[in-house]
Amino acid sequence: MQVQVNTDANIEGNAALLAHVEAEISAALARFDEQITRIEVHLSDDNGQRPGNTDKRCMLEARPAGQQPVVVTHNAETIDQACSGATQKLKHLLESSFGRLADRGGHATIRDGHSH
Repeated sequence: MQVQVNTDANIEGNAALLAHVEAEISAALARFDEQITRIEVHLSDDNGQRPGNTDKRCMLEARPAGQQPVVVTHNAETIDQACSGATQKLKHLLESSFGRLADRGGHATIRDGHSH
């Protein structure tokens, strides 16, 4: 799984920040390594130099192999909080999506307790 980090003009995309974000997302989503080809990270500061409480935004676009891309966004006070929130949203979305795909493949479901 490749993780690509992009920043807008209001976020200083220094090497330490980019490496930190990439490592956090890679570790949190490691269990999906075989199913995800790439994750694009878009970091932005929606207010720029103007003050704002939750103006830092992290958008994650995951590209599951053989499926349409999925996108989540989280706004917070800091880039770290925005990334953590978006990562958790994406993790839950992927767990749900891949779980449904497995259910269609003949695996037992919670509802009926047996295979289809």
